[in-house]
Amino acid sequence: MSTYGETVRLLNQIHGAGTERIRRQFPEVDVVEVPIEGDVEPSIEGDALVCLTMATNLDQLVPRVRWVHSFSTGVDSLPEAAFNAEVLTCSRGAGAVPISEFVLAAMLAFEKNIPDVWIHDVPEHWNFADLGGLSGRSVGLVGLGGIGEAVADRARVFGMEVKAFRRRALPSRVADVRMVASLEEVVADADHVVIAAPYTPKTHHLIDGDAFSQMREGVHLVNIARGGLIDQDALRAALDDGRVAMATLDTVEPEPLPAGHWMFTHPKVRLSPHVSWSSPEGGRKIFELFLENLGRHIRGEPLEGVVDTDERY
Repeated sequence: MSTYGETVRLLNQIHGAGTERIRRQFPEVDVVEVPIEGDVEPSIEGDALVCLTMATNLDQLVPRVRWVHSFSTGVDSLPEAAFNAEVLTCSRGAGAVPISEFVLAAMLAFEKNIPDVWIHDVPEHWNFADLGGLSGRSVGLVGLGGIGEAVADRARVFGMEVKAFRRRALPSRVADVRMVASLEEVVADADHVVIAAPYTPKTHHLIDGDAFSQMREGVHLVNIARGGLIDQDALRAALDDGRVAMATLDTVEPEPLPAGHWMFTHPKVRLSPHVSWSSPEGGRKIFELFLENLGRHIRGEPLEGVVDTDERY
């Protein structure tokens, strides 16, 4: 229970309807709205802090609480102060379903030549097309957290062979996923390579020239994680020499890309503005994960989505 009394005191940067929902579900919680920038009153302290990624005053707030929760799934964009928290949690897994659906849509679009297969005039050939499919194809997952597992689940339904690589030697919770011991193994011979790993100092440019050289010619690359995982100069070379047939990129470096960047016009790049997480239920899921954790905090139970502040994910 609270260090500051019997009532749990929550410092909250999510104002408005979010605040009211916390108060309705947990009337025993004292919700104190705090700004995301500027100085904070010295007297304000509590048990927990719900923070926004763009908050600039975490250096003032973090020392005043025991637990910091971020509504972000990834924590690479959090201010450094957040990693000094006694306990830091994030909304890990909140976007797994919509992001995995986006990945399957991207792989289907590549195999079925969408949107180019749609016609707007009489075609040269009717009733004929050289289309591929997902059944019997292979996908290599770089990362097997919540998003990777959701992709694996759906890929298996389509009859795909799934192999995965993760830095920690943990088994797959998804049946029929072949775990491999190295990045080289997971990208080798894969028809589709999906980047679903966390972005940390150790994974910066994980997919570099050497990684591309291990891939089969004509591979389809999908990145729904972070742009910094890919060496974009090496990617451009791999696109131009045919090693990569198509790159579907929902995230790039930097974001947003500057006007005139080569990715906007490259014929083998399908670019979206970091929206693979979007769904009608996205915001609700993120908030429900936090409310579940708040209940755990009140009851003194272990929290979900705890961030390893040394590994940065």
